[in-house]
Amino acid sequence: MPDISVLVEAGKATAAAPLGPALGPLGVNIGLIVAQINEKTRAFSGMKVPVRIAIDSKKNFEIFVGSPPTSALIKKEAKLEAGAANPKQPVGNISMEQAVKVAKMKIDASGSSKIKSVVREVVGVCDSMGITVEGKPAREIQKELKEGKFDSMFKAE
Repeated sequence: MPDISVLVEAGKATAAAPLGPALGPLGVNIGLIVAQINEKTRAFSGMKVPVRIAIDSKKNFEIFVGSPPTSALIKKEAKLEAGAANPKQPVGNISMEQAVKVAKMKIDASGSSKIKSVVREVVGVCDSMGITVEGKPAREIQKELKEGKFDSMFKAE
């Protein structure tokens, strides 16, 4: 059986196109698949998310949800349409809590299993977008992260 790859609006997948026409001929429970996709993508509400559905010969399925780009997640948190044309001129700010939230959404797609490392990556992307963290430039936040200032936020790892 083939894998089906589609781009869906997070939390709002339906049995209509593109899912219905792709899944219908395979004889799988489209309603169940749509419900699981919506549950798995809810955290990315308001964004388009890549989804792959692997279906075996017994009509069992597994859903794999991709992640929007880090920059798209940051823009959503900062409530911005776009990053800065010139990153040296800040256009927005996010809190460390928001940076951690983005990092948690990206950790599976990251090369690291440590949330603090992924937060550092998120802060780096903020820097290239002209977005400050806690009202400070990324270099300052990176230094504070290295010094352990925010370590209490990473105790769960």
